[in-house]
Amino acid sequence: MARTAPFSRFEFMIAWRYLRARRAEGGVSVMTWISLIGIALGVMALIATLAVRAGFRAEFVDTILGSNAHISVYVSGTVDENGHASRLITDYPERVAAIRALPGITRAAPLVRGQAMITFGDRSNVAEVYGISAEDLATIPRVAHPQDHLGDIARFGAGVAIGSGVARDLGVSVGDRVKLINPNGARTPFGITPRVNAYEVVYIFTAGRWDIDRTRVYMPFAEAQTFFNREGGADEIEIYVADPERVDDWAIPLFGTGPNTLLWTWRDASGAFLRALDVEDNVMFVILSILVLIASMNITSGLIMLVKNKGRDIGILRTMGLTEGAILRVFFLCGAFTGVIGTAVGVLLGCLFALYIDQIMSLVNWIAGGGVWDPSIRGIYELPAELRAADVGRAVGLSLGLSFLVTILPARRAARMNPVEALRYE
Repeated sequence: MARTAPFSRFEFMIAWRYLRARRAEGGVSVMTWISLIGIALGVMALIATLAVRAGFRAEFVDTILGSNAHISVYVSGTVDENGHASRLITDYPERVAAIRALPGITRAAPLVRGQAMITFGDRSNVAEVYGISAEDLATIPRVAHPQDHLGDIARFGAGVAIGSGVARDLGVSVGDRVKLINPNGARTPFGITPRVNAYEVVYIFTAGRWDIDRTRVYMPFAEAQTFFNREGGADEIEIYVADPERVDDWAIPLFGTGPNTLLWTWRDASGAFLRALDVEDNVMFVILSILVLIASMNITSGLIMLVKNKGRDIGILRTMGLTEGAILRVFFLCGAFTGVIGTAVGVLLGCLFALYIDQIMSLVNWIAGGGVWDPSIRGIYELPAELRAADVGRAVGLSLGLSFLVTILPARRAARMNPVEALRYE
């Protein structure tokens, strides 16, 4: 007797006929629909979660790299002839020139950093003040090309640039004059007196990070040296590199640019948070994989019922010459159809969710009455989503793999059914 090729056309036809059968004809359409919907929702949740986590990490890293140094260079403490300890970089022009000469370095600039109280009228706030030259400020991506801004960055030398959160808390706009107060100000014969200077706000930026926009103030480099008593020196040298993901590759070359060099990279500052995100990604994938598995198990229940209801048909097909392998493939295809269709619907819904995340969040925020996304907790202003082919492929592979796997047991049960026993009472 000639054997038919595996997965022949008639096997697909029989499997599709069984799936579409009404309950009166021995079908399990309700169980099929439950399985299909469960798989679709599981795949949708998996893709949506992976897209949101990928988007959140990408946005968080972009705001870090776009407004903070990839590498900061410091010097270890030194003691002058008067016994005063200092970590001031007095040879910063030579160091900056040597650093800029290294391959892969896109930007290097000396900085003066300090904390000061910023006031306007009866309002005050604590500011992280960065002293930087106008030319270097114009090369910081998230400041020179922010999400939103007011004023003209070209006028930076005539005043200060502040974050939008600082401006909002103080109620200032471009053209207003704010006061900066440094408690460790001028040294006089009677002690140290606070230094209070007034500056015009010439530029307001929104970098995209809540903590940066709420605290950061940029001041001209020479003015910051005087304001924070850093004459002739800089607190650090901030460096931008061509490939921030390989920031450790520049460690050894940078140590050779000057004595007593200390390095602090963006990974040192935010590495723990990013590792926590990676752990959360893995945990969420495992949890949602379990949900997909539970949905896939409904296929097993449906197929077991289908095999029981189709016992007479199996006996007839076997007596007509169908092999055990052909019967196994027919019922395997019944479960596979459900898994494939459910997965396809889930991929479609998950991709639509990721693409229209802004509109969905706006709707949820409107229904909840606002406050669904708090930037003071999340760090960024909106929930991002980034569809990646690898994440979609993981979700599809997981869903199809589980769907195919759980169909094997009931399909083998149908294939091993004795046709004589199946037809004895017919």
